[in-house]
Amino acid sequence: MSTHDTPPNNRVHHVRAGELDGYTALSGGTVGARNLWMGLVRHEPMSKTDDHHHGASEAGIYVVSGHPVFVFHDGEQEVRIEAGPGDFLLVPPFVPHREEHPDPDEPVVVVIARTTQEPIKVSVPELYQLTAADAR
Repeated sequence: MSTHDTPPNNRVHHVRAGELDGYTALSGGTVGARNLWMGLVRHEPMSKTDDHHHGASEAGIYVVSGHPVFVFHDGEQEVRIEAGPGDFLLVPPFVPHREEHPDPDEPVVVVIARTTQEPIKVSVPELYQLTAADAR
């Protein structure tokens, strides 16, 4: 999208169901957002992501349906957070984690909001506790 095609920032924008740009609903490219990326993500049953973090972006997650498990390392062991519909989660910047979807039948649908314009995903070889040095 060129600069001339950027949506104006002086009005409310409405992205209807089915009008997503891939997973992206709200971003600089779709509605002219300056500091926010928001999208809808669907994960199939019995799937999981690799270990990763989202760089300097905070990620807010709202579980629409399904029962995802969010896994991170607290410095001593892996911690598993089992979530369900209506739950919210915050993944701070640079925190390595993965999402697992253990149900054999039900997919997971989540809404994600990030504090960067692009959906950053940095793969890491393993989960580890974030330290002050890691966040630099």
